[in-house]
Amino acid sequence: MKFLDEAKVYIRSGDGGNGCVAFRREKFIEHGGPSGGNGGRGGDVVVQAVGGLNTLIDYRYAQHFKAKAGTAGMGKDRHGANAPDIMLKVPVGTQIFDEDRVTLLADLTEAGQHVVLLQGGNGGFGNAHFKSSTNRAPRNANPGQQGEERWIWLRLKLIADAGLVGLPNAGKSTFLAAVSAAKPKIADYPFTTLNPQLGVVESDGREFVLADIPGLIEGAHEGSGLGDRFLGHIERCRVLLHLVDGTGEHAGKDYKTVRAELDAYGGGLTDKPEIVALSKIDAMTPEAIKEQAARLKRACKKTPLLLSAHSKKGVPEALRALADVIGKASGDKPKRARNAAPAWQP
Repeated sequence: MKFLDEAKVYIRSGDGGNGCVAFRREKFIEHGGPSGGNGGRGGDVVVQAVGGLNTLIDYRYAQHFKAKAGTAGMGKDRHGANAPDIMLKVPVGTQIFDEDRVTLLADLTEAGQHVVLLQGGNGGFGNAHFKSSTNRAPRNANPGQQGEERWIWLRLKLIADAGLVGLPNAGKSTFLAAVSAAKPKIADYPFTTLNPQLGVVESDGREFVLADIPGLIEGAHEGSGLGDRFLGHIERCRVLLHLVDGTGEHAGKDYKTVRAELDAYGGGLTDKPEIVALSKIDAMTPEAIKEQAARLKRACKKTPLLLSAHSKKGVPEALRALADVIGKASGDKPKRARNAAPAWQP
């Protein structure tokens, strides 16, 4: 299944049914008179978050959704039927924006949560509604109200407890594969990760969801590389794990490059707790590890962790640090997401 995290959709609620003008004229039956029924109500447009979905791909090919109109009223005081609502199912974590892409209409963060975006038009009154002691034979009825219409943007932001950031080939996908049952693409060339990946991680009996996003390069906020649009998927994270490739030229400069892109993106990412780790130490000499760790410490103003996802060295310490921050932020045990791969078992 392809991954799609943004879609533009046209929605329209149903028109109300027209009221009916009718009179009861049956031989030998008394109490005749106005008998036109009311029109039915048009269908609403409802958006609901459901579990088991992790992409908006369904809205790439079907982009117009229109609710049905209510049934018109009929004679013999028969009211028209209400039209059924139309339901748009989206993944948990979907935000709904107006056509301007700025005005937030709804943020669906829990399964089962729903919002009525457009209400159907009310049905018109039939002439039986207007009869009174002074108006014994009304010959007027109301038309049904028109439905509403608008364009909306659906934007998916994955719900994860922790997020991985770093330059391309910093070892993020390897780390996710090592600590969870997720199977991200791993290769020795940049931008092997094209879509966000989720995995469930277990540390000391505590589970949390870890998100991996495509790597950032200098100028990503201006569209370089894959851009910075995928950073929206870690906006909900409580903590970031920043992996810096120890085999690179300068660990400190690499760290500052990614931090500059996070700052340019905004969204409060630079204010989130951050754990910094020097990765790929299994491919480095002790002297190189010491030199790169010193550079990284000067850049991030804290002592970085040393780890190797390939040999698992330092990985338990990194997971424990993430779980501690998540536990303090949530006040309880992190919960497992529905759409993430299960926890890794040794």
